[in-house]
Amino acid sequence: MSEPTAFRRILLAEDEEAMRTYLARALEKAGYAVDSVNCGTAAIPLLESGGYDLLLSDIVMPEMDGIELAQRCNEISPDTKVMFITGFAAVSLRASADQPTAKVLSKPFHLRDLVLEVDRTFADAREARL
Repeated sequence: MSEPTAFRRILLAEDEEAMRTYLARALEKAGYAVDSVNCGTAAIPLLESGGYDLLLSDIVMPEMDGIELAQRCNEISPDTKVMFITGFAAVSLRASADQPTAKVLSKPFHLRDLVLEVDRTFADAREARL
């Protein structure tokens, strides 16, 4: 039996405010607990505090890009899954090479697709434990 989504915590790192708000609302509506930040450097202390099941990060951000943030996440919280969102195809290829287990969702995407991919990430992780 799968865990209810309300017990799943997502850390969302997205520099564009409207997109961050839009994504957070969609994930919360789907039953996830979401904390959101506007840059990678703001995400680090939250990751250090622990308890996140998924880091959902834009790749292109100021200060610290999503790939560097994912690498730090792997060091700080190795059990936290990583998923990227991006509007740049070339950046998507780099993310796939640097973080081969991370899902990359290319903009534009429908919110339903985002929620399905997040659900799938947790389902895949649960199946890997069985």
